[in-house]
Amino acid sequence: MSTRKPSDYKSELKPIWCPGCGDFGVLASLYRSMADLDLDPAQTVIVSGIGCSSRLPHFASTYGIHTLHGRPLPVAMGVKLANPELTVIAVGGDGDGFAIGLGHFPHAARRNVDITYLVMDNEIYGLTKGQASPTSLYEQKAPSTPFGNPEDPLNPLALGIAAGASFVARGASFNTKALTELITQAIEHKGFSYIDALSPCTTFNNTQESWKELVRDVAPDHDVTNREQAFELALKGGFTLGILYRQERLSQSERYRNILDKAKASDVDTMLDSFNARKGAAIGKPS
Repeated sequence: MSTRKPSDYKSELKPIWCPGCGDFGVLASLYRSMADLDLDPAQTVIVSGIGCSSRLPHFASTYGIHTLHGRPLPVAMGVKLANPELTVIAVGGDGDGFAIGLGHFPHAARRNVDITYLVMDNEIYGLTKGQASPTSLYEQKAPSTPFGNPEDPLNPLALGIAAGASFVARGASFNTKALTELITQAIEHKGFSYIDALSPCTTFNNTQESWKELVRDVAPDHDVTNREQAFELALKGGFTLGILYRQERLSQSERYRNILDKAKASDVDTMLDSFNARKGAAIGKPS
């Protein structure tokens, strides 16, 4: 039974997001999830990049690292590798994570780093005044695209499944109960957990009411262990909420621990003799 309350995870700093911003709902869900799991703030680290959503670590009583634009994942991975006992949560937005930060996403996914990546997806750049982001819809109008966005949007759910993430889900800031449950399951999952959290920007992309009408839950008979079904569901697009894919496999920390155990149990002299023998054989080969 949890001995902590959601309020125990609030820092002294008050959120400075615009009134009605979806990030408030995501933060509230994260507070509740950490309380449900009774996480020790001193053993929890929240890492962010740059953007409105990336201010989140300032509002939590855990350890926090506000990194560079698009860099929460490599920093979070380094924290987890340095101390596998920590609970590590990376947060950011669609611009931060899927533009300059996209190169880190597939590698964190395929390595199955045991961290939770929570992306507040508002389909716009909020902090830099409303430019189209990688998830902005085709023909979406914004300050940078007054005649409509000429680019097709990235599909982050399909990308996560294709890249090898072992937990892929979508939640919504306006459904905090369901989002809290998703975050809890993601943190408990041993491996790379990715949650795309719909988080409307009330200033530059106010989709709050329209998104509420479009969302639907993942079908009860959906097999979350079937990767092909998950990929098919992700490609359908829309606003399907819930877990699309979940796979149980060794995390990066567990695989590294196995390597260390094997190295400790091995005979160093035998290893060196074997290495020197192979090296000598290679040098002696005719060109």
